[in-house]
Amino acid sequence: MSKLLRSALVVAVVSAATSALAADISGAGATFPYPIYSKWADTYKKDTGIGLNYQSIGSGGGIKQIEARTVTFGASDAPLKPDVLEKNGLVQWPMVMGGIVPVVNIEGVKPGQLAIDGPTLAKVFLGQITKWNDPALAKLNPNAKLPNTAIAVVHRSDGSGTTFNYTNYLVKVSPEWASKVGSAVSVEWPVGLGAKGNEGVANTVGITKNSIGYVEYAYAMENKMTYMDMVNKDGKRVAPKTETFQSAAANADWAHAPGFYQILTEQPGAKSWPITASTFILMPKKVPDAAAAATALKFFDWAFAHGAKQAEALDYIPMPANVVTLIKKTWASDIKDASGKPVYEPK
Repeated sequence: MSKLLRSALVVAVVSAATSALAADISGAGATFPYPIYSKWADTYKKDTGIGLNYQSIGSGGGIKQIEARTVTFGASDAPLKPDVLEKNGLVQWPMVMGGIVPVVNIEGVKPGQLAIDGPTLAKVFLGQITKWNDPALAKLNPNAKLPNTAIAVVHRSDGSGTTFNYTNYLVKVSPEWASKVGSAVSVEWPVGLGAKGNEGVANTVGITKNSIGYVEYAYAMENKMTYMDMVNKDGKRVAPKTETFQSAAANADWAHAPGFYQILTEQPGAKSWPITASTFILMPKKVPDAAAAATALKFFDWAFAHGAKQAEALDYIPMPANVVTLIKKTWASDIKDASGKPVYEPK
């Protein structure tokens, strides 16, 4: 069992001695960024003695917890629209970007040996393509020996930003998916087995022969999973890697996105990975605990300044410097204590 599967719920917990001096930063939500938040938390604790208690429970859970103000920050891969942010008194910003990849468990098949396009992927998850040697898959993989076995579909069972982005992509490439299923953090799946979190999908695909699922790329790497290449919007076969995630991410116009609302699926570009996504942090505009909010923002500030190499090592895409500047301005102008003063002003 991988390290991610063993410790999916808590990123880092400070010792009793440390917690007596400084409280944990509390957060909950998306499983998509768990690998990098874990890395950052480990390093930050060594540098500062301050730990991060992060519940990797899915974007839906993170949104609910921050709306209820039971954590200092929420995390979601499904961005909230500006009117929803305003209604709930929240501020939102992107932390990192990454890729969502289809993963399979087929005997003898290695990572990147098989490819799939959007319409075919939608038909698999609609339950219309049920065998691995289906003509549509055979046409995309003429040199592969595909087994005459049933496809076991694996999907998320919890409210998930990874699901939001995955189904957002399927909506864009399949009119039938758009009309029958749609896109949300939780959908009525036509077929398949449900599993909780990126961790759960990775584990279920790993133990289920002839299965297919979808996970954030770091989970595929950590668990040594067999990912599929994809055919992108420009009709080019691309592999999931930093270069293709960056190509898609380069299309983002953060400066003109109200509330940093931005979706990066099905972006143009010969090298663009079609299911690229951002993961977001959510905090209240008027914080219930100014000291806790300031501590959290200091951690995020540190991550932007010192965490890029760790993010890249896990194949996440750090936010560009000009976007980080915009984010920090949002902290100073929008996140305030009960008296209306900014809780943290970055240098």
